[in-house]
Amino acid sequence: MNGAPDSKETERSHRDSGFTFIVQEKGSTHMEIDFQKMEIKAPSVIFIHPNQVHRLILFEEAVITSWIMTVENLRPEYLKILEDLVPVNVLPVEEDVLSIVTETALLCVKMSDRKEEKLYGSIVNEFGNVLVALVVSQYLAESKRNENYSRFEIITKAFMTALELNFTIEKSPSSYAEKLNISTPYLNECVKAKTGYSVSHHIQQRIVLEAKRLLHHSDQSIKEIATELGYDDYSYFTRLFSKITKMTPLAFRNQNRD
Repeated sequence: MNGAPDSKETERSHRDSGFTFIVQEKGSTHMEIDFQKMEIKAPSVIFIHPNQVHRLILFEEAVITSWIMTVENLRPEYLKILEDLVPVNVLPVEEDVLSIVTETALLCVKMSDRKEEKLYGSIVNEFGNVLVALVVSQYLAESKRNENYSRFEIITKAFMTALELNFTIEKSPSSYAEKLNISTPYLNECVKAKTGYSVSHHIQQRIVLEAKRLLHHSDQSIKEIATELGYDDYSYFTRLFSKITKMTPLAFRNQNRD
């Protein structure tokens, strides 16, 4: 594939009904995921969470394999790992791994044509989960290779996990420090040493990311979005969004729906 995508559906920012997996076999694919542009270069893999807004921008001599697995069809243990890994970056893979994944995907496609099989649904679903497991195992292996058991990194990971679960409820660094049974200054020290940014920065960025998703993808009013994100004071939410993005929520919505 070369040039812009031939589908208006994929060219416009959207969400999919499940986890989207992309295997870049050759060339590169340019995408925007959660309003950040990235290039997927072969050989590599990436997956996109159903909550993430994304769009295709451009193909450059690209050969890709992609599939979508809905949450209800994923094995629970794989779903948990995927949720723990989000958000993810493009992951380069070795050629032998690429070969195994693409061959498995090809076999899955062949099986999907055999609708006469008595256990057709189960067979296709199992192959889909095998493909997911192959991709997930690469991310787990990469995580293992890069693991550093320093106290700062353990605390930062625990904070990021807690943030993902509680960002609509907990807005202060002290509330996360309390959850982790450490002091607020120490939590800030750990997170800033690991990421370069304060705890408050990460809290605000996560809230604004979700606001962007909802502004783009939903038809909720800005006041309804503010309430969903835990802000009864609509004007405070608007000021926060404007401070972070340099535009009002309404301007962002209009700009990204043009």
